[in-house]
Amino acid sequence: MRKGAAIVLSTLGAFLVLVAIMAQFYAPSRLMKTPLDVETITRLAGTAELSDGDGGTESSPVRATSVTYADSELSDDEVVSFVSSQCLFKEGADIDLCVSAQDPEGRLISATTDNFATDRKTGESVNDPKYVPAGSVEHEGVVNKWPFEAEKKTYPYWDSLVGGAVDAVYDRTEKVGDLDEVYVYKVEVPETSAEITSGVTGTYTDSKEIWIEPLTGQIVNQVDHQERYDADGNPFLILDLAFTEDQVDKNADEIAETVASLTLIKDTVPLVGLVVGIPMLLLGLFLGLRNRKTETRTA
Repeated sequence: MRKGAAIVLSTLGAFLVLVAIMAQFYAPSRLMKTPLDVETITRLAGTAELSDGDGGTESSPVRATSVTYADSELSDDEVVSFVSSQCLFKEGADIDLCVSAQDPEGRLISATTDNFATDRKTGESVNDPKYVPAGSVEHEGVVNKWPFEAEKKTYPYWDSLVGGAVDAVYDRTEKVGDLDEVYVYKVEVPETSAEITSGVTGTYTDSKEIWIEPLTGQIVNQVDHQERYDADGNPFLILDLAFTEDQVDKNADEIAETVASLTLIKDTVPLVGLVVGIPMLLLGLFLGLRNRKTETRTA
């Protein structure tokens, strides 16, 4: 009986230690990657001051949507390809994702589409032609998420109006919903020459804050203030835009579930496996050794 207990304890202990080692060193590298089935709709709301055509502006409540999905045919184990469309429009009860350019009330402000690819672990832009359609704009820095296990440091962040990466500087840590630790990064773009809308050159400034859950690198919230002026210095668009409260709550809830799953695999399973498995393995080996000595004396 003692021999059977020794075998069971040592076998089970070795199994738990092996599971702990795999969970700590192997599983995170497989699990901590951007999924290939991403399909998200992000909703924002705010206000905009729009050019009235006479050098002045008119204010209007606005909404924006960003629809992003992964193109599985262009993605692989290391890189994920995205198609993203953004729409900014004057608020209207009958508008869901966007409004037609032929809208009789003229509520469409802008609509754009973007193709880009990122490393599934670091979130950094990848410009290899095999991951994006021909003619796609080359991107720099992180685009739609930070790397897994993001740090309290400055990251290069893609700005489409600048046409390159700008600094996203770590500023502070906050609690959002069930997420106890969310990093807030600030982006400050000084006045720079830019194409403020298709075919129109002017100046552009931006002040943005982005809330990032560090383990997953996912965006929880975003607040943006940008100003665009035409070549004569007349205001073209002054925009204050942020994720809606419902969007922030939804993001926080979904990300909290992902964090719990990753933490279980990455931290809890290795800890339990080692704390329980090592003593069990040692006890099994001890009982087995003692049983051998007893059998030797008996013989």
